Amino acid sequence: MTKILFLIPTLMHGGAEKVLVNLVNNLDPNKYEITLYSIFDGGVNKEFLKSHVHYRYKFKKVFRGNSQVMKLFSPKFLYRFFIKENYNVVVSFLEGPAARIISGCNDPKTKKVAWIHSDMLTHNLAAVGFKNFAEAQKLYNKFDLIAGVSKNVVDSFQKIFNSKVFVQVLYNVNETENIQKLGTEKIVYNFSENIIKICSVGKITGNKGFDRLLEAHHRLLSAGLIHQIYILGIGEDQIPLKKRIKELGVEQSFTLLGFHKNPYQYMSKCDLYVCSSHREGFSTSVTEALILGVPVISTEVSGAKELLGKNNEYGIVTENTTEGIYQGLQLLLGNPQKLSHYKIQAELRGKEFSKEKTVIAVEQLFDSMLHE
Repeated sequence: MTKILFLIPTLMHGGAEKVLVNLVNNLDPNKYEITLYSIFDGGVNKEFLKSHVHYRYKFKKVFRGNSQVMKLFSPKFLYRFFIKENYNVVVSFLEGPAARIISGCNDPKTKKVAWIHSDMLTHNLAAVGFKNFAEAQKLYNKFDLIAGVSKNVVDSFQKIFNSKVFVQVLYNVNETENIQKLGTEKIVYNFSENIIKICSVGKITGNKGFDRLLEAHHRLLSAGLIHQIYILGIGEDQIPLKKRIKELGVEQSFTLLGFHKNPYQYMSKCDLYVCSSHREGFSTSVTEALILGVPVISTEVSGAKELLGKNNEYGIVTENTTEGIYQGLQLLLGNPQKLSHYKIQAELRGKEFSKEKTVIAVEQLFDSMLHE
C-alpha cells in the first residue's frame, strides 16, 4: 500500500484546510495509507477527518514567532524533527513553512510534492516561510512536483521562479453532495424578508477585503439600493471592522454572523455571494456558492475567471478595488433580470464540480509519480 503524508500548519477555519480534509477523506483507503500531519493541533476542520486517516501533530498550541524560530534550523533538521516514519510521497499542502520542512526530505525513494494555493506575484510573497527568496527558489527546486490550485497560481509560480520542476494544475476537492444537503438545513437566524440578501464567508482578515465590501455597501445604501450583507467568519480584524460598521451607522444592514460549522444553510438562503478578497488561489467559498446555485461577484483574483468565465459567463468578475466591488454590486442590485440570469448560470456552473473527478486526478498523479 502506498504511504502518503500531507503536512499543513493547522486545521483552522480556512479554505485550504477544508480542502485538505475533503481530499484525504476521499482518497481510496484500499490503495493509500494516508497521514495528515498538522504542525499545531486542533482547528475546526480536525473533527471532520474520517477514521481511516491517521492524524499526527507536533505542538499542542500555536506559539508566537513560530515561523521565525523554524528559520533558525535547516530544512533537513526540521524534516527529521517532525517526520519520523518513511513515506512513498510527502506533500506540503501550503506554501511557506510546510514547504520548507518537506524540502528537507533527502530519501531518494520518497517523492516530494509542494501544493501551492496562492499567487506568488512578488519576491516577498514567494519567500514567505523561507529565509529569503534565494532560499525559496533553491528549496522549491528540490521537489518532484509543484501542484497549483488554479492556472493563475501555476503561471505565477513558473514566472517568478523560472522553475524546471514539473508543474500541474489540480483543482480543489469539494464535498459537492454534502454541501447541497447541508444547504437545505433550516437556519435559526431571522433573515430579512423582501430585501436582497448578500453573503460572504471567510476569515475576517485584511486579505479578505471585508472593509472594502463594507465601504461599497454604505455607498450603495446612499444611492438607494437597499440590501442586506451577512459575513460568516471570525478573525483578527473583527474588532476594527465592527468599529467601522458602527461609524458608518450600518449595524442593521451589515451583519457579522460569526463562525458556523455549516455556512451552507446560510449561503443557500442568500440571493448573491461576494468575494471581496485582495488575493486568492482558487476560492473555495466561491466554488461552494456555485455548487449551491448562488450568483457570484468576485474581485479579479487568481482563479476567478476560471470559475466565472473569461467574459462573465457564470458570474461577475470586477476590478480588484473598492470601486470595482461597488460597480459589480450596483450592476446586479439595480437589475433583477440580470441577477436571475446569473442564478441560472451559477446552477449550471455548479454542476461541473465533481468530487469524483478531482479525486481521480490526484490519485492518477500520485500513481504516475510512483511508476516513473
